[in-house]
Amino acid sequence: MSMMTPPKKIKFTIPRLLESKGAGSPVAMVTAYDATMARIVDAANVDLILVGDSVGTVMQGAKNTLAVTMDQMAYHVQMVAAAKPSALIVGDLPFGSYQASNSDAVRNSIRLIQAGAECVKLEGGVHVSHAIEAIVNADIPVIGHIGLTPQSYHRMGGNKVQGRTEGDGAGSRERIMKDALAVEKAGASAVVIEAVPSDLAEEITNTLAIPTIGIGAGVHCDGQVLVINDLLGLSERCFTFTKAYTNFRQQAIDAVNAYVNEVHESKFPSTQHSFQ
Repeated sequence: MSMMTPPKKIKFTIPRLLESKGAGSPVAMVTAYDATMARIVDAANVDLILVGDSVGTVMQGAKNTLAVTMDQMAYHVQMVAAAKPSALIVGDLPFGSYQASNSDAVRNSIRLIQAGAECVKLEGGVHVSHAIEAIVNADIPVIGHIGLTPQSYHRMGGNKVQGRTEGDGAGSRERIMKDALAVEKAGASAVVIEAVPSDLAEEITNTLAIPTIGIGAGVHCDGQVLVINDLLGLSERCFTFTKAYTNFRQQAIDAVNAYVNEVHESKFPSTQHSFQ
């Protein structure tokens, strides 16, 4: 009796992302950093996998993302791409890889695409719109990122909610709206909105023709993103804007503890787990 081949999933692409705007079904993006997690989230039918520079804080244990390098990002993109997911692979441009010049922005975007990314993401609005335009002109899709931008850690005085103040200064409601419009005008295919009041995110979503993807930005965005470690309950800290759908950290501790006890008591390996 032959086994039926499971139906092949349809590849999620930039055109499908653009078509999702106003389609009534928000897209789901998950941040993951290696082939194992990429296979898991892809089997769960996520639409986009973000290989984020949050690898610095999540995987490396750093205080912020500023020390993450292009070598590291290309390496993690390669690992995710090795899983050959149906989800769209988005590679993060780390701090210093696009701020100095448009040529840097294009060259480093090309490097992520060659590593296996199908789109790149960068932080900022008005002040990086020239970089977005240059990357798009190189025929590379771009996702923007506004609101709380972790690469602006020092300017913001830490990772703090943005968009609560009036005026045109950095982090104000009016400036974040201008950032959103600048990202769209520069040719981005979508924009991540992080840690802003939900009413501002809703206003931006209703104003832009491109999809918005929220994290800590309320339910009215065109999509949502969570880091896989937060989603699985692997993180030691629980943030207001994240939700743990299970408690893998405690399950992992319990499993390793059971192994340690069996080793200490000479119960592992048993005959079943030994060669004869």
